[in-house]
Amino acid sequence: MIPNEPPITPALVAEHGLKPEEYQRILDLIGREPSFTELGIFSAMWNEHCSYKSSKVHLRNLPTKGACVIQGPGENAGVIDIGDGLAVVFKMESHNHPSYIEPYQGAATGVGGILRDVFTMGARPIACLNALSFGDPDHPKTRHLVSGVVAGVGGYGNSFGVPTVGGQVRFHTRYDGNNLVNAMAVGLAKKDKIFYAAASGVGMPIVYLGSKTGRDGIHGASMASAEFGEGAEEKRPTVQVGDPFSEKLLLEACLEIMVKGCVIAIQDMGAAGLTCSAVEMGAKGNLGVDLELDKVPCRETGMSAYEMMLSESQERMLMVLKPEKEAEAIFKKWGLDFAIVGHTTPSKRFIVKHAGDVMADLPIKELGDEAPVYDRPYIDTPKKPALKATSVTPPMRVPDALERLIGTPDLCSKRWVWEQYDHVILGNTVQRPGGDAAVVRVEDGPKALALTVDVTPRYCEADPYEGGKQAVAEAWRNITAVGGQPLAITDNLNFGNPEKPEIMGQLVGCVRGIAEACKALDFPVVSGNVSLYNETQGRGILPTPSIGGVGLLNDFTKSATLAFKAAGETILLIGETQGWLGQSLYLRDVCGREEGSPPPVDLIEERENGDIVRALIGEGLVSAAHDISDGGLLVAVAEMAMASGVGAVLEAAPEDTPRHAFWFGEDQARYVVTVSADRAEAVMQRVQEASVPVYRIGATGGETIVIPGERAIAIKALVDRFEGWLPAYMSGAV
Repeated sequence: MIPNEPPITPALVAEHGLKPEEYQRILDLIGREPSFTELGIFSAMWNEHCSYKSSKVHLRNLPTKGACVIQGPGENAGVIDIGDGLAVVFKMESHNHPSYIEPYQGAATGVGGILRDVFTMGARPIACLNALSFGDPDHPKTRHLVSGVVAGVGGYGNSFGVPTVGGQVRFHTRYDGNNLVNAMAVGLAKKDKIFYAAASGVGMPIVYLGSKTGRDGIHGASMASAEFGEGAEEKRPTVQVGDPFSEKLLLEACLEIMVKGCVIAIQDMGAAGLTCSAVEMGAKGNLGVDLELDKVPCRETGMSAYEMMLSESQERMLMVLKPEKEAEAIFKKWGLDFAIVGHTTPSKRFIVKHAGDVMADLPIKELGDEAPVYDRPYIDTPKKPALKATSVTPPMRVPDALERLIGTPDLCSKRWVWEQYDHVILGNTVQRPGGDAAVVRVEDGPKALALTVDVTPRYCEADPYEGGKQAVAEAWRNITAVGGQPLAITDNLNFGNPEKPEIMGQLVGCVRGIAEACKALDFPVVSGNVSLYNETQGRGILPTPSIGGVGLLNDFTKSATLAFKAAGETILLIGETQGWLGQSLYLRDVCGREEGSPPPVDLIEERENGDIVRALIGEGLVSAAHDISDGGLLVAVAEMAMASGVGAVLEAAPEDTPRHAFWFGEDQARYVVTVSADRAEAVMQRVQEASVPVYRIGATGGETIVIPGERAIAIKALVDRFEGWLPAYMSGAV
């Protein structure tokens, strides 16, 4: 036994999140009892967060290749080609559990971690997005969590100097004990200057770079792989503490040594810290790694090998560098720690030494390759019957329903959130938060990226397969609505306990739907993250597979916005409306019913309808464009009117569709566009020639929204409701 290490007992094994059969797998693999440090290493490498042991079987079905894909899943981030020798590097990851325990630092370090994933690949970050899910507004902790998480996202991103340009915010009681914080980062790199994690060369120095190692974040990845019970706040020591100013220095130092040609391999010290980064670098390069922990820069005294290997202190990198001294000088110039802590070997062993003792001696490939992979039993979510619109009796008139919907927590303006983020720093933000997708100029243009994050969890719970398809289709539509060509996605799959067959069924169904939509829309998955065990005392979250989409505009000056531009223009509806009310916000928030199947997603229609909308935008034929999603057609029109102050005079709903279903149904593959009156007939003919349904539904003008047979709806009154709820809630007035 190694001095000062505790004996390995069944209780200690269980504390490390390892099941008895998994511990037996360790014994069989190494032929002896592990040391305490080795047990910690296996715990880190084999937990759900790092090994994907419950999801790997199903993730293999996702399409990961495409004409633009340079690097798919398996690296720090995905990489796609956007032409002109440039590449976009992007990924999304969760920091859910830490953000519930310590909202500010949990969210802040989530942003810091995803930024490192991007610049580790050699890319300069140019934008961040996020998807935030909170509990019922009436829950006593929700306001505190919203305040802390938003402040943490803004505090890190603003200080680091990258714009936060878009995202989602939702509220539902199922997130009461387990909020979700999904952070996405996007960077720009030279296509031929991408850096990877695989080490190469024997005897090459392994270098520790960045901030010092402390005791914060120990067992962070393991905590993220377990559900919450009582006393979740007691896990606060497992939450890391971030320093965005150190990360900015780390970014500049890393990019400088990359330009100098010093880097052989690079890996962010994220989940599981030094353990995961060292093992992955060696294993990917078919090499062994010898680490000397006495040389690791520490900010606390007396740290053990176990603590150093599992610490998730922030702003740290591990690199294999060419053995010149130039890199050290660069890091010293930026005021960052630089220490040679080991070297590569031909042994394919992972050897960790501390204070003269060998604390770990393990087969490096098997640490990752031999992690358990479970094909867990699952139960498909039972199909819900379609809800007939005629079975829903409207409890109020259409104008009253619109006014109610526009001020609900899910549909109201999230300006209170995004105004705390710097969304214009770097000077390339063309479209700010509040539209369908953010638009960020690439360097000096004319190219730009269209960026969005989307998912509709209530659809995913009612029908995981259709919900997974819809999340991808919604991202595709939002990029299309600003004129972008959708290129690729990253995903963040948030679910409850996969050991429950019904929860595993949600994951399987959503992944199937995502895969089918990505294939049909030529929208491959290039990176992602799986976050499971999002449960508190047995109550799971809504299935929430967030989709981060990236698209390309060849000329940012031709991007479309949702705001009406002038009075007297024709309003067109592109796509078919049946009045689908199942799982709609109208049904839930106006009628008080949560039932029925979600709207089906016809992927052929999505592609055809989106392609024609994108063509119209590119040719300058439409003055405004907006996709139709939550709340349906009338909410989309209201959002266009509120963004401009220009009203609309609408035509009556078709006689064969109940008016509440026509105005508030959430049928998919639909857009609202405006065109000049003299072009309307030609544009409609153009759309019809593409075999896509198109309808004239009204004209812009005035200061109200007018629907035949209903009272006029004042734009100013809508704006007051739309903008009012969240500030009032956060001030305690609601």
